Amino acid sequence: MNKKTRRSHTQWECMDLHIHTPASSDYREKGVTCLEILKTAETRGVDILAFTDHNTVAGYRKMLEEIESLELLERLDRIQPAEKQRLDEYRRLQKQLLILPGFEFTATLGFHILCIFAPETSVRELELLLLKLRIPADELDRGSLTVGATSDVTTVYQTAREAGGLVIAAHANSSHGVAMRGFDFGGQTKIAYTQDPNLHALEVTDLEKRGRFATARFFEGRKPEYPRPMRCIQGSDAHRLTGSPRRKNDLGVGERMTEILLPEVSFEALLEVFEGSDFSRTRPYRASQAPVDFVQSAREEGPSIVQSFHESATKQGGRLYAIVADVCAFANTNGGTVYVGMGSDAKKRPAGVPKAASLVNALLAEIEHRISPEVGVQADVQETRGVSVVRLAVPRGADPPYAIDDNKIYVRTEAETSLAVRDEIVALVRRAAGAETSAPRAEPPAPEPAEPPPPEPTGPKAPRTGVEIIHSAARKGVTYHHMRDLRNNNVVKNVTRKSARRLWHYAISEKESNPVDPAKVQWRGQIALLKADKRGEVVRYDLAEREGDNIRVYYGVTEDGISGDWLKLVPHD
Repeated sequence: MNKKTRRSHTQWECMDLHIHTPASSDYREKGVTCLEILKTAETRGVDILAFTDHNTVAGYRKMLEEIESLELLERLDRIQPAEKQRLDEYRRLQKQLLILPGFEFTATLGFHILCIFAPETSVRELELLLLKLRIPADELDRGSLTVGATSDVTTVYQTAREAGGLVIAAHANSSHGVAMRGFDFGGQTKIAYTQDPNLHALEVTDLEKRGRFATARFFEGRKPEYPRPMRCIQGSDAHRLTGSPRRKNDLGVGERMTEILLPEVSFEALLEVFEGSDFSRTRPYRASQAPVDFVQSAREEGPSIVQSFHESATKQGGRLYAIVADVCAFANTNGGTVYVGMGSDAKKRPAGVPKAASLVNALLAEIEHRISPEVGVQADVQETRGVSVVRLAVPRGADPPYAIDDNKIYVRTEAETSLAVRDEIVALVRRAAGAETSAPRAEPPAPEPAEPPPPEPTGPKAPRTGVEIIHSAARKGVTYHHMRDLRNNNVVKNVTRKSARRLWHYAISEKESNPVDPAKVQWRGQIALLKADKRGEVVRYDLAEREGDNIRVYYGVTEDGISGDWLKLVPHD
């Protein structure tokens, strides 16, 4: 079943990794054969497909048994013309398609997980794996949606990954999906099910949707609760050959596919992409439209905590240093992508860079020379709107703090790169030592001797982006503030208006020059929208929360940090 085509260049291939056979109890067309499924896949332009029946490999096994039976008849010289034609079709399609075995497992709470394996994996190995996941032996061939539900989600992830499988959360944003944000099964559980290191990707049904509620955007790594960027793909979840004319979501084989950029068509190459951090190597397949331009899509989203844009990399004007500073900041913060050769204004044609391949080498050499310890940056050349740009993919560093020239430490705060202050450097050192912790909501700090902290509100959880001023005190005519970064809950002490970076400076200016008067606030229960300010494509909100006489103000909150009751205060997509 292994189609392996070696070539000297990478090429886009179409994959549908979620296809059922009549072995699934809920299959719509019971008379369909595996050969018909393969022929339909070929017609639709599928290059890679996986059989993923519910909690069984009976459909895949039936296909192998039929092929073995036909080959036996051929060896015995007893094969009939119709049987020979059928065997020849199987052989031709095995050369044309990469056919992968797998199953769609039902874990506890009813969540579905795709577990896909190399073609060399035997049916016996897969059935033993299902038994290990506590599928009853007498239920192995039923193909039932509910026969599982005995193994925890993360246990399934780990077990399948250790067995060499590709692990994908099925229709994650839909029914039986682990990323159902409208289904309250516990925030920490939801984080664990979507951020687990053994999970390769999320299969979603809204891959081309834009806006704040798109699943792929939610899992880009911008959310403080979800720091691991997750690859999102799409599949047909086909329970029939051709989609139903009456039910638009009841798709046929290959009717919702993902393209993947591969050097060869093999399971090993496929797994390498899914285990890598280059998310531009997968994209939604468009049968009649231009392919997705990931660089332009990133540009339309604009600068953020995980991406930045630079027109050029010249030393003159500090442009090269600004790029290196962004790399340092991303490594110290949450990882990210730096684009060189275009500004952030998506309406302007990108300038591009001359001799892009040479620039890649120069940038990597500059980063290696100036940043310590070593950052595992990956660099390549991307094409967008007819020009070449350089892309630097920066991982979240495992050995912070990272510094330029040994003594300049940068961090990323939303769309701004800044020199780290003392408390941030301390937090980076603690992170490297394994002492990093996260809290479910922003808690008040330890009491200051001169002023006790306010009581903890009982309202909604604090927003997860922006800043909060948690304590202020005047000393010798200068007001010093303790700032809380709502994204990571870090507290930076003794910040003045003069020493504050951009967002902090704004918050301090508002507090000192325009303090909140509770009597003039238009409250909606215990919360309120104080101000909305749109700059470019980004809207920042000042929000307030009260309990009795205590008022907490959250400055510069972006849409990534807004959830729960706070959504009532801001416009929706």
